[in-house]
Amino acid sequence: MDSLITAAAQALAKGNPLGALKRIALREDAPALALRGIAMAQLGDLGKAKLLLRRAAKAFRPHEVVSRARCVVAEAEIALVSRDLTWPEDALKDARDILDTHNDRLNAAHARHLAVRRLLLIGKLDEAERDLRELDPEPLPPASRAAYELAVAGIAMRRIHIQAARAAFMRAHAAALAAGIPALRAEVERAQRELDAPAARLIARSEQTLVKLDEVETLLASKAIVVDACRLVLRNSETVVSLSRRPVLFMLARTLAEAWPEDASREDLLARAFRAKHADEAHRARLRVEMGRLRASLTAVAKVVATKRGFVFKPPQGREIVVMVPPFEDENAAVLACLADGEAWSSSALAVALGASERTIQRALDGLAAAGKVQSCGKGRARQWTSPPVSGFTTSLLLPGPLPGV
Repeated sequence: MDSLITAAAQALAKGNPLGALKRIALREDAPALALRGIAMAQLGDLGKAKLLLRRAAKAFRPHEVVSRARCVVAEAEIALVSRDLTWPEDALKDARDILDTHNDRLNAAHARHLAVRRLLLIGKLDEAERDLRELDPEPLPPASRAAYELAVAGIAMRRIHIQAARAAFMRAHAAALAAGIPALRAEVERAQRELDAPAARLIARSEQTLVKLDEVETLLASKAIVVDACRLVLRNSETVVSLSRRPVLFMLARTLAEAWPEDASREDLLARAFRAKHADEAHRARLRVEMGRLRASLTAVAKVVATKRGFVFKPPQGREIVVMVPPFEDENAAVLACLADGEAWSSSALAVALGASERTIQRALDGLAAAGKVQSCGKGRARQWTSPPVSGFTTSLLLPGPLPGV
């Protein structure tokens, strides 16, 4: 490797893309193309960066498999930043195996970090944890150590293990400082601030309060019965009952919980669960049937008792009932939660992240665009969507993936 390539690589490792380009901007050989691609990625020109890396991968000779694998890893990182979640996972895995085989532990670890971050985005926490366990963080240099700790913190936040998340963020911050890369330090600090932002609203005895993630963690560990509108489940410290596939039953439970300790009238229950404007005998008969189903579903959590006016929750002695709802409620809150990271998403990437069809996502985006909540850029397959971040809120509870015990 010549001295200019070495100097450019060192500049990139320190987060100085302009310093790297100053040395190799006019060169067309494979190593220079690869470094120029990474430099352009650091400068934010992801389209040009991807083209340069592909040219570099083709320019390396057949036996230079490690260099080709590094180009694949860099291209995968660009795909992740671009929220192109349809990028082939197998290519990244093959590249990681090549790097492992040739003892390039640092880039192999980076490839594993990218895979973990993709799994986090699409809510596959178990798989993300399994991949992360295969990585020993001790020998990693500061920049890679920061990326590792960010992944640990991300998983802990999604599992509502907030003390573990805070500890991981502190380690990530220390590693970012040691790396001396301003962009990395800014990324850690931005992610860390989500811990102190409101994550949900609690409704208890007709009063509403905003709560942070650590308060959610405390609530979930308490004896309270939580009607969780973020995941459509009812839970206490021992039991979780999912009603995610039974939205009518969940809405009946939520209406009862919001009225507790008073009863909810039949009119309110019919209006919220069935959108019935005028209750007739058919509606009342259906309500009795659905209430029977709700009683059967919630036997391990609370009783549902009929009153003259309607129905009321009867929790076990000494237990409170609270309702936990997103900080902002919208029919397409999950789409907005993904877009709140400030990146531009394609509809296909949103479909992968949320486990929905592209048609469903497109309908949601069209509705949000008509309401002025999202905006698009580009046309056809290159069309991407963004939304202004929801200032002061974290969207962790709106993103895909299970909460503890689900």
